[in-house]
Amino acid sequence: MALHRVEGWKGLEPEARGASVALGNFDGVHRGHRQVIAEAAKAAAALHVPLGVVTFEPHPRLYFQREHAPFRLMTIEQQARALDALGVDLFYVLPFDDEMAHLTDEAFARDILHQGLGARHVAAGFDISFGVGRTGSPETLRRFGAQFGFGVSIAEPVADPDGEKCSSSAIRKALREGRPERAAALLGRPFAIEGVVVHGDKLGRTIGFPTANIALGDYVRPAYGIYAVRTRLADGREIPGVGYVGRRPTVNGADERLEVHLLDFDEDIYGDTLETDFIAFQRGDEKFDGLEPMIAQMDRDKETARRILMPPFD
Repeated sequence: MALHRVEGWKGLEPEARGASVALGNFDGVHRGHRQVIAEAAKAAAALHVPLGVVTFEPHPRLYFQREHAPFRLMTIEQQARALDALGVDLFYVLPFDDEMAHLTDEAFARDILHQGLGARHVAAGFDISFGVGRTGSPETLRRFGAQFGFGVSIAEPVADPDGEKCSSSAIRKALREGRPERAAALLGRPFAIEGVVVHGDKLGRTIGFPTANIALGDYVRPAYGIYAVRTRLADGREIPGVGYVGRRPTVNGADERLEVHLLDFDEDIYGDTLETDFIAFQRGDEKFDGLEPMIAQMDRDKETARRILMPPFD
C-alpha cells in the first residue's frame, strides 16, 4: 500500500481512520523519530490496522514564534517520501491554527485522536507535549488512551555512540557548525535541500563554473561555505558536485542561496526540482580580492570535492 497523505482531521473517510499512529512533528524523520514510528508499526501489525504518522503544518514553532529564523530540516514533500520508504500508510498533515493552538490536552486526545482520526493506538516520544500550555505528557496520553479507547506506547530516547540524544535540535546545531557528517549520523542519511533551479546572475557560467541556484526557503541555514555534495536530478540521476551556501561576498551578493556546480555536467535544468545532499564541509565562506583568486580557489574546491566524492580505485 502506497502512502496516502491526509489533510486535516475532520470528516475523514472510513479508510483514513482507525490506524495506529505515531504522533509528533517528525522534522527530519531522524533516528529518534523512526523509533516512535517503529512503536506504532508494532501495534499496527498486532491490531491489523494501517500505520499512520501525524504531523503539523505549519510547524507549531512557527505559529508561536512567527519571526523565528529558518529552522526546517525537511519539507512536507521530503517527509512524505521518507515515511513512504518506512512503510507508512497514512500521513496525516494537521493544520496548526488558532483552533488547534487552543485545544486542551484532553480535547486534543478526544476531538482529534479519538473522534477525528479514530486512532486505535498512539505512539509518541518520551518527551511528547501537546495541548494548550503544553500540559499533555506521556502520562496524560496514557490516561486519555484508557479513557477514549486507544492504546499508547512511549518510545525511549535514541542516543548516538557518544551518548547524545538524537534530536532535531542536535541536527540543526551540527549543520550550523559546519558538521554535515554529524548531522547525517543523527538523521540516518545526509541532510538535503530540495528546490527549483532558478535563474541567477549567470556569473558562474562566464567564469567556467555554471551553477544551479536554489532558494533556501525555510531550511535551517548550514554554516556558510563550500561543501562536497551529491544532487539528485528530476530524472533520478545522482551527480557529484560542489555546493556553496552564503551571500557571495566577493561579488557583493545580498540574498542567501544554495549554488551547486555539478561535476562533468552541462545540461539545461532551469525549472527542474533538485535535491542536494550535503556530504562534507570543505571550507568557510571567503571574500576574495577579485575574480582571479576566487576562480583559482574554486578550481581547488572542485578537485577537493572530486577526491571526497569520487575517490580513485586502488
